Amino acid sequence: MNLLFRIKQSSRELLFFATAALVLGVAFSIMDATFNNFLNDRFALSGFERSFLEFPRELPGFLVVFVSAALWFLCSRRLGVVTMILSACGAALIGFVSSSYWVMVAWLFIYSLGQHLYMPIAATIGMELAREGQDGRRLGQLNAIRNFATIIGSFSVFLGFKFFGFTFQHTFAISAILLMVAAALLFMMKPEPVVKKQSFLQLHKEYRLFYILGSISGARRQIFLTFAPWVLVSVLGQSTQIMATLYTIGGVIGILFQPFLGRAIDKFGERTVLASEAVILVFVCFGYGFAKFIFPADTAFLVVCACFLIDQMIFSVSMARATYMKKIALQPDHIQPALTAAVTIDHIFSISAALLGGVIWNAFGFQYVFLLGAVIAVINFFTALQVRLPKKPDSFVQNPGPSVPQ
Repeated sequence: MNLLFRIKQSSRELLFFATAALVLGVAFSIMDATFNNFLNDRFALSGFERSFLEFPRELPGFLVVFVSAALWFLCSRRLGVVTMILSACGAALIGFVSSSYWVMVAWLFIYSLGQHLYMPIAATIGMELAREGQDGRRLGQLNAIRNFATIIGSFSVFLGFKFFGFTFQHTFAISAILLMVAAALLFMMKPEPVVKKQSFLQLHKEYRLFYILGSISGARRQIFLTFAPWVLVSVLGQSTQIMATLYTIGGVIGILFQPFLGRAIDKFGERTVLASEAVILVFVCFGYGFAKFIFPADTAFLVVCACFLIDQMIFSVSMARATYMKKIALQPDHIQPALTAAVTIDHIFSISAALLGGVIWNAFGFQYVFLLGAVIAVINFFTALQVRLPKKPDSFVQNPGPSVPQ
């Protein structure tokens, strides 16, 4: 009853955005749950070929700041519409027009461009819809919705492949349709005023630590996105159903964990949350890389699954970097450009990590990729300890946003 009351009392904009987050979350989770198996079945890629694919897949992340600068005349909500349309077209083309590996790469670029353009927009709009001092809580709530969406999408893949004869074309078509629905929902949101001079291409030295945190995050994120699922699929030989099940379980855990994480950011601060993530990741990386050599096969599989779920659970710690940016911003119109620039910066390192990881995988073995990940986590820990929130009595007053129930 309390949930229904809060929904009824929520603003129109929040309801549209939350529904869009649910729909696009289902679409992205369907793609995530099937894409690695699609690559393995259709193209039989080696470890290096799989890692090389991350270059065209992550290149849009590097280009985000330039594309956003070119589309400066669109407010964040209208830019969100464009991102969903791009991803929908890419998903449909991957499923139906991938006559060869290189053709598929072109469609993947389009899908990924929409996905990466949306990353900073999601945090920007989420914080616009939060009360003052409760940005983490609002982002945590929205991430919980996306985790619920992951359950729906991943469980749909499980049921579809196990009982209803789904093919990869079915899943990509469903994803494309849902992304178009998300575009329509974002379009129905009232557009906010456009800031004419958004400094997308300008880096501020005051945000130096924020950019460094994003760079480290990019390398860490790529190891999870590329090599963690690939260990399960290619090293441990797990099926599409198993991957979908893991994403489903991760979504269930995330529904409870994401609001807790958001509240933890507001209560304990970004430094504590980011440093704690780094410590956890050290153990997760060792589990990914060495469980196969330490434990019997069944136990090693369970250990890697546990690492996968923990990694998926703490992946949303990225919202701590977004709230940190809002708190140190010199003026309000710096927030979205800085978040966008961080996406570009972290993708320089994520692309490098993917290519380097592929070389290491082929030359020395997959376990050394995760040893590299553990080193990155240690660096992340000491960097996170540098986070401070300086008192700025003359700084701008944050817009508290609409009065919506928390």
